[in-house]
Amino acid sequence: MPLQNRVTPTGDIVATPHRGMFTGNRGIIHDPATKTLLTKRWSSPAWLVCLCEFRGKRREVMARQSWTELFFLDEATALAAGHRPCFYCRRDDANRFRAAWEEGNGVSPVRAADIDKVLHRERLERGRKRLHPLQMPWTELPDGAMVQAGDEIFLVVQGRACPWSFAGYSAARDDLAAPLLLTPPSTLRALRAGYRPVLHPSSQPS
Repeated sequence: MPLQNRVTPTGDIVATPHRGMFTGNRGIIHDPATKTLLTKRWSSPAWLVCLCEFRGKRREVMARQSWTELFFLDEATALAAGHRPCFYCRRDDANRFRAAWEEGNGVSPVRAADIDKVLHRERLERGRKRLHPLQMPWTELPDGAMVQAGDEIFLVVQGRACPWSFAGYSAARDDLAAPLLLTPPSTLRALRAGYRPVLHPSSQPS
């Protein structure tokens, strides 16, 4: 049975056999004896996106009383859920994200904790994923932004809306009805300022 450790763009954590390109965490939210999640879904405002392998090492999933390994289809999925690049295993990417976040949000300098504080406000509303109204047509969103229309989730790439799933993205559509923004607004501004998240290969036109 797959562990409950795959994250959706809405921030939910579910069990699925599909693999992801990135791991990450929200602190310790599991019981290592049973490898099951606790009732809480975060224990820290620092929600990170990490490498699955770092310096030749891979962690045994949910095996220790350490941070809970979560997995994402790609970086756009993690950013939409409210995570940010890790300054330990992805230092260069994290510094690029911080620079774009500063430029896009018109603040400087900022610490990682400052970004976390803003993201925590933007990603949650009464303990659930917060959806944001779009301030522009969805076709003008930067690559890597994610929206929700009805029950479906879409990645925006080059003005195309690619339906998301744990297996990857499917053929682009242009008939979105009243989509709402999943990617936190401050992260969206970082994307507009030039940060380029790593996207699953299925997002590219065939």
